[in-house]
Amino acid sequence: MKPIEPPITEDDIANFLANTPDFFERHADLLATVQLSSGHGGRAISLQERQAAMLREKIKALETRVVDMIRHAQDNLAIAGKMHGWTRALLQTAQAESIPAVIIDCLTGKFEVPQAAIRVWSVGGRYADEPFVIGPGSDVQTFAASLTLPYCGLNAGFEAAGWLADPAKAESLALIPLRTAPDAPVLGLLVLASPDAQRFHAGMGTEFLERLGELAAAALSRLAEPGTVQAA
Repeated sequence: MKPIEPPITEDDIANFLANTPDFFERHADLLATVQLSSGHGGRAISLQERQAAMLREKIKALETRVVDMIRHAQDNLAIAGKMHGWTRALLQTAQAESIPAVIIDCLTGKFEVPQAAIRVWSVGGRYADEPFVIGPGSDVQTFAASLTLPYCGLNAGFEAAGWLADPAKAESLALIPLRTAPDAPVLGLLVLASPDAQRFHAGMGTEFLERLGELAAAALSRLAEPGTVQAA
């Protein structure tokens, strides 16, 4: 008795076509008879039309990605320009005691942060009475030293929010410890605030805020007591 051979499966057909690239060259007329769903309704189209439609969809998706990449590049360029302008303003500040105000003015102006405030400590004696200085023993210093990364999230009644011009409108906060390097002592705390609860949220990246804090701390190091700042 002749053995019963297993039926041909779709995988067998797919493997045959994949391994026989000249099949449709020898049976070119077959392509014209193959009808597929258009993918947009029930209309049937030829295999060539279907392939062309798929290609157009891929091109459209690639165009969308390119547009997104261009937009992100433009956004990054704009941020880099703002950071450059802010750094230049800090370097051009002649009086050390004016630096905190320059930091805040640039953040609310160039970076369009609705509210910002700053406090520093361990300053030289000549700056001890400045309004931006916090004296020894403040709980804020302990809190700032405990932050390994900037805090971003809802305003949960933080003491530092009271430094803002209008604390009642601070729904979300970014609290940035000011260090000249990741392992350096904390010189102060920078507060950014927004009435939008999602402007500073727990899931956002903090690398940009860290760099911003390091630049601010480097400028503020001119106020510090000798020996309290660790070089980067």
